[in-house]
Amino acid sequence: MSSPALVRHPEDSMPATSIAEAGPVPAVSPAAAPPSFGTLVLRWYRLNQARLRATAIGVISLLAFLLVWHLLTTYRVVFFVRFTNVPSPLAVYASFTKAIHDPKFLMHVLLSCRRIFIGFSLAAIVGVPLGLIMGRFKLVHEVVFPVAEVLRPIPAIAWVPMAIMLWPTNEQSIVYITFLGSFFPILVNTLHGMSLVDPVLVRAAQCLGARERSIFREVYFPASLPHIFTGLTVGMGVAWVSLIAAEMISGQYGIGYFTWEAYSLVQYADIALGMIAIGVLGLGSSLLIRGAGQLVMPWRST
Repeated sequence: MSSPALVRHPEDSMPATSIAEAGPVPAVSPAAAPPSFGTLVLRWYRLNQARLRATAIGVISLLAFLLVWHLLTTYRVVFFVRFTNVPSPLAVYASFTKAIHDPKFLMHVLLSCRRIFIGFSLAAIVGVPLGLIMGRFKLVHEVVFPVAEVLRPIPAIAWVPMAIMLWPTNEQSIVYITFLGSFFPILVNTLHGMSLVDPVLVRAAQCLGARERSIFREVYFPASLPHIFTGLTVGMGVAWVSLIAAEMISGQYGIGYFTWEAYSLVQYADIALGMIAIGVLGLGSSLLIRGAGQLVMPWRST
C-alpha cells in the first residue's frame, strides 16, 4: 500500500526560494475585440475633418453661386451689368443634356484636350531642362534670358498671324500657340527654383566627389521640384487661355470654336455651356498636375 506521505506533487518538490523567484503566474487576458464600424467611421472622420470641411464649404459656395445666377436671370436684373439675355442655369443644363448626346460636341472637347496635351507636353519637355541649364550655367542664362524676356510679354492672340505664316496647317499653328502660352511660365518658375537652391548643398555634394550629372540629379532637380510644379500649374492655365484664343480666331474645331460659333448663331445657352466646359477642363488639368506633384514630392503633403 502507498502512504499519502510518500506521494508528492512536482510543485511540492520545488524549493520555496524557486517559487518566490518565479513570481505569480501571469493572467491570460482575453483577445481584444475588433473595433466596431462606428469607431472606424469616427476615426476616419477625425483624420479627414479638415478636408471634409473644405469640400462642404466648396459645395455650399457653388450652390450659392447657382442660386444667385438663377435669381439674376429669372428677374432680368439690370444693375450696371445687364442680365436680360444671360441664360439661366436651367437653360444651360438643357443645352448640356442635348450636347452630351451630340458627337460633334464631344469631338470639340476631345480635340481641345489633344491640343492641350501636345502643346503642354512639348512646353514641359523643353522648358524644364532649359530652365535647369540656364540656372546652372551662367553663359547659357546670359544668352537665352534676354530673348525669352522680350518674347514673354507678347500675348497669345498676337501670335496667331505669325503662327499661321510659320506653320502649314491650322492644327499645327494652334498647338504652337498653346506651346508658347505654357512654355514661359514653366521656364521662369524653373529658373526661379534653381536660383533658390542652397549653395551649401552644392558644395557638400562636390566635397563628397559628386560629378555634375549627380549634382543635377541629386541636388538641383529635387530642390527645384516645388517651383517646377508651380510653373506647370500656372502654365496649364495659360495654355488653356492661349488655346481658346487661337481656336476662336483660326480654328474650325475645338471648345473655343464651339463657344464662338454659339455667339455667332445667337445661342446664348451654348455660350455659357462652352465657358463652363472650359472651366471644368482647366480645373481637371490643374488637379492632375497637383496630384502628380504630390506623388513626386510626398514630403510636401505632410
